[in-house]
Amino acid sequence: MNDFQFQNTTKVYFGKDQLQNLHTEVLKHGSKVLFAYGGGSLKRTGLYDKVIEKLKNNDIEVYELAGVEPNPRHTTVNKGVQIVRENNIPCLLAVGGGSTIDCCKAIAATVYTDVDDVWKLVKKEVSFNKALPVIAMPTIASTGSEMDTSCQIANVELHVKGGLASPLLRPVASFLNPENTYTVPKRQSACGGFDIMMHLLDMNYFVDSPKNPLQFNVVETLVRTLKQQLQVVMEDPTNYKARGTMLWGASWALNSFCTSGFRTLPSIHSLEQLSAFYDQTHGQGLAIILPKWMRYLLNKDETVIDNFARFAVNIMECASTGNKKQDALNGIEMLESYVKDILGLATTLTELGINDEKFEDMAKAACRGNTSLKPTYRELSIQDCINIYKMCL
Repeated sequence: MNDFQFQNTTKVYFGKDQLQNLHTEVLKHGSKVLFAYGGGSLKRTGLYDKVIEKLKNNDIEVYELAGVEPNPRHTTVNKGVQIVRENNIPCLLAVGGGSTIDCCKAIAATVYTDVDDVWKLVKKEVSFNKALPVIAMPTIASTGSEMDTSCQIANVELHVKGGLASPLLRPVASFLNPENTYTVPKRQSACGGFDIMMHLLDMNYFVDSPKNPLQFNVVETLVRTLKQQLQVVMEDPTNYKARGTMLWGASWALNSFCTSGFRTLPSIHSLEQLSAFYDQTHGQGLAIILPKWMRYLLNKDETVIDNFARFAVNIMECASTGNKKQDALNGIEMLESYVKDILGLATTLTELGINDEKFEDMAKAACRGNTSLKPTYRELSIQDCINIYKMCL
């Protein structure tokens, strides 16, 4: 287990009636706020009006950044930076999915620099040592951005996603109301839920790093619980307990507890270039790639058998056959069935209308300009990445 430091400073307001505390958190930083959100669903559900009413009834001047994209674009971040600077806004409020929260984090970091383009920060041409406070109100259980220290931004002109990471970007407060996730469509719920599980699997479970029993067992329990509760959500979208479990689980997947002591680059998230090249939903891409990556490694490197067999028995809840390789194969089959039959997601790229024309570019992007993807669970060359993408067709 590697040395680490742990501190999570996000104040969490969890439950049905916590909106009453929103103005208190905003006023800690000033009487102006930039209210960022995505599409029209926030207004259709009535949450937009509730937030506006709470803020304006407490004499808070509200500026808006609407239309934040599912893969937030760097140009949208730059627009937000301009609004904040022109109006001297001291605080950001992100209401929506992880993309909206990530957008606000990127704005928060860029505002205090001497540049207008966040991409210069992403490329590390410019650094930041200060950030505006961000208050988050997730309306979907997914990225865990409401309690973590990073953000992902898309540059659609370059077909690239890049990120920022710093303790300065951890939201100062987050409002988690499971009821706000009731109206999330099934497909989005499925993609978001799978993304949560992948944060845990990719960053804490399938890792080439000493596995601390505390975190490893917690991660295993979290993934199994999330898998079970996501199925409940798919069957009963307004089940408060299941929606609450998913929302709270998303926060715990990335709030720094589970990742403490691990230093491994996530394999599947690196391979998931569909959201950058085809603007596909991130969780859908992960759901296609994970079982194919597992099959590829199982055929290439038998040292993965123990981990994959444990995944099958303890997470996918397969009965052990006494043969670990067979257990591993059974677990992969169960995973594919879960993705297709329970979550209703695509299991191949063909279903999404994607062919092999960009596989080489995707593989190079996954390897981040290097000849291979490392230090991941198992090192993958550019050709390995291409081979895995071919299995996804």
